[in-house]
Amino acid sequence: MVGPNGEQVGIVRVEDALRLAEEANLDLVEVAPMAKPPVAKLMDFGKFKYEAAMKAREARKNQVNTVIKEIKLRPKIDPHDYGTKKGHVERFLKAGDKVKVTIMFRGREQSRPELGRRLLERLAEDIAELGFVESAPKQDGRNMIMVIGPTKKKAEAKAEQRRSREQRPATAEQPAGEQPAAAEAAPQTDEATAAAAE
Repeated sequence: MVGPNGEQVGIVRVEDALRLAEEANLDLVEVAPMAKPPVAKLMDFGKFKYEAAMKAREARKNQVNTVIKEIKLRPKIDPHDYGTKKGHVERFLKAGDKVKVTIMFRGREQSRPELGRRLLERLAEDIAELGFVESAPKQDGRNMIMVIGPTKKKAEAKAEQRRSREQRPATAEQPAGEQPAAAEAAPQTDEATAAAAE
């Protein structure tokens, strides 16, 4: 049996262990039932369960989920539309997400897969500083697919966003912090004018 502070009590009969638990106002919990003899511990079981749940919640909070965002393009895309789609890809990569870029071919476009490959390579060059090509362009039926991974990890991107959010309120407070200094200066001039009037 193990005591409430982790000290070894030794081999104790079940009745004695239950009496000790009741005297200490604790629970007798079987920790290792398969051991010979079985190991039990005196503890507050409700507190133990609560702490275990808090540890599990903290572990889930720190866990990073990889999200794959998808952008769909056509081989004959307008330059302005391409710029908009490229902006979306950049935003996703800055947030630390992977991006799956899909080129959809229709009709006779299917006989010209090199157009889609050129478009994907151009996109990869345009966003080279934010991400890298994780899987090269490959034909998948009517579609051509390429996956781009971010150069920054998701956790780094989240930390950077948090820092920028914290800096914004600080810059907004600076002008407000300057106003009391100006207000303090005003009473001094009033005192100086009062002294001059006497």
